[in-house]
Amino acid sequence: PSLSLSLSLSLSLSLSLSLSLSLSLSLTPHTHSPSPLSLFTKVSVRNSMRFKSDPIFPQLFINNEWHISSKGRTFPTVNPATGVKICDIQEADKADVDKAVEAAKAAGERSAPWRKMDVSSRGRLLHKLADLIERDRVFLATLETMDTGKPFLQSFFIDLDGSIKTLRYYAGWTDKIHGKTMPVDDSFMSFTKHEPVGVCGAIIPWNFPLLMFMWKMAPALSCGNTVIIKPAEQTPLTALHVGALIKEAGFPPGVVNILPGFGPLAGAALASHMDVDKVAFTGSTAVGQLIKETAARSNLKRVTLELGGKNPCIVFADSDLRLAVEETQKGAFYNQGQCCTAASRVFVEESVYEEFVRLSVASAKSLVTGDPLDPRTSHGPQIDRKQFDKIMQLIESGKKEGALLECGGRAVDDTGLFIQPTVFSGVKDHMRIAKEEIFGPVQCIFSFKCLPEVIDRANSTKYGLVAAVFTKDMDRALSVSSALEAGTVWVNCYNALHAQTPFGGYKMSGNGRELGEYALAEYTEVKAITIKLSNNL
Repeated sequence: PSLSLSLSLSLSLSLSLSLSLSLSLSLTPHTHSPSPLSLFTKVSVRNSMRFKSDPIFPQLFINNEWHISSKGRTFPTVNPATGVKICDIQEADKADVDKAVEAAKAAGERSAPWRKMDVSSRGRLLHKLADLIERDRVFLATLETMDTGKPFLQSFFIDLDGSIKTLRYYAGWTDKIHGKTMPVDDSFMSFTKHEPVGVCGAIIPWNFPLLMFMWKMAPALSCGNTVIIKPAEQTPLTALHVGALIKEAGFPPGVVNILPGFGPLAGAALASHMDVDKVAFTGSTAVGQLIKETAARSNLKRVTLELGGKNPCIVFADSDLRLAVEETQKGAFYNQGQCCTAASRVFVEESVYEEFVRLSVASAKSLVTGDPLDPRTSHGPQIDRKQFDKIMQLIESGKKEGALLECGGRAVDDTGLFIQPTVFSGVKDHMRIAKEEIFGPVQCIFSFKCLPEVIDRANSTKYGLVAAVFTKDMDRALSVSSALEAGTVWVNCYNALHAQTPFGGYKMSGNGRELGEYALAEYTEVKAITIKLSNNL
């Protein structure tokens, strides 16, 4: 059921880093998994490891087994850095969704091992899965980089680290989900208990395939639900590898099912299925609206949506300007700008505007665009041609509407999907690049004069996902944070995400919350139980 990816990794870290990978595909069985690797943890490290026969799983994962899709159709997954096909993946359709839902529903029955399992044992399974992901961390980071084009060091240190921490955080919650007792009159006793929602569908985006998988699966399993994961068709590889680890960890059959496929078929079938009790989706606002409509027309299933953003950063004159430049550029260009949290609107106080632009341009020009598997690379390709073309069109619209192109704005070459880190200054609020989610490496810098003005402009968007404030005045930071219409506000930092902290948006950036204790409420039903007392005393 698997293809084999043979990796030759030669890793060295002194004052400079080098990573050489030799990749080849062959039809060989899985013989072993890589041993744990602590990577890049000291100033001087030299490791040489050869991982042979590490598998790529191209099939559907249902009931702890690998399956050919019902119609036998496949689709290619392609390395966006090279345009080379990695392998063909089985494509799930409605019949496969039906099969997975049947398995998930059976696994969630009260008499099934998963529901009868001691809650602490459930936590141990999540910890075991985290252990296995840690063991396979280099391999998973390599798969993520090949599938998405993001730099390997970002995959390893951000995506894999966040995935492991999310699993461990929710592993700790399994025996801490408590009900409450309510004071009523002496004739009754009332209390609540939390029960699993049931079968939970999760539709995963292509920009953070493994991390978003964990954001949805970990709290769902912590609460005792069963799940069906539909990874994005562009990036299914790490999700399918986790399927193998789910079985190895000892999860009962049917608890986790993974269906690679396309939104209009597999995704729509999940959203409309009468036996799916909840759907969690991360992606565009337009698709989120369709999912919510479909869910409402079916069985009024619960829906959690984490959607788009047009996120404002406000830089005051008293801020540490170099820190503000560093953090806003990290927000604009991380993952090639393909983030719902991208810092796409940067409002800078007039007195420091020119200096901020100068420093931002210098910083953008210092980014290294190249092979994502090279540790010197900080900027990779866009995910596919459709996304590439959309970004280039928006860059052209910015130039035509009068924004000043300070740097970038072009493709790196004529054949690939690489776009130079791009900085616009003199951006006005009416421009397309100021209003539309670009989802690419484009930073738009605005100027402002006073506080009331910038608050109004920052909030003048249909989105409300994240925002940031840069100032040394904490009174001002707190008042501005309260005034901003966003689910998350960062002060003197950006993209500071933690498993313990809730994440989600206002307005058309979605509803519900992921991460933290707040996510648990999205995956449980609250049952009130009231008992009539005899009052014999």
